[in-house]
Amino acid sequence: MTKKKNITQEDINTWENYIKDPKDIFDKDNSHKSNRSNNLRYKYDLHGYTLDEANKKVKKLISFCLRDNYKEILLITGKGIHSNTDEDIYVSRELSKLKYSIPEFIKSDLDLSKFISSISSADKKDGGEGAIIIKLKKL
Repeated sequence: MTKKKNITQEDINTWENYIKDPKDIFDKDNSHKSNRSNNLRYKYDLHGYTLDEANKKVKKLISFCLRDNYKEILLITGKGIHSNTDEDIYVSRELSKLKYSIPEFIKSDLDLSKFISSISSADKKDGGEGAIIIKLKKL
């Protein structure tokens, strides 16, 4: 890209106005704050957790969210592309990754599954294939 040598005052004003309020850019850093204040969605990142640690954390998160009246949980699991379990023939390719094992853990745990209305992949703006949304039942 080449630098424009003679920038007009109109271009400068247009750019400054855009920077003040860019309506076409989604602010993912601040999006969860408004959701959290309304008790709609709780967001948690599970990157770096082992399967066992993640399962224990999810159980605690669901209890916490039920107690505090959240409607859903956005779990950032990652896509599993950096997982080193693909080379191990004795390990399940899918269930060794959080994005697959967390839903299975919840479905198989009767104490948890009775509080869950649905588990689905997140929209692209929320993390896409690297995130899941757990919708909680109304109590």
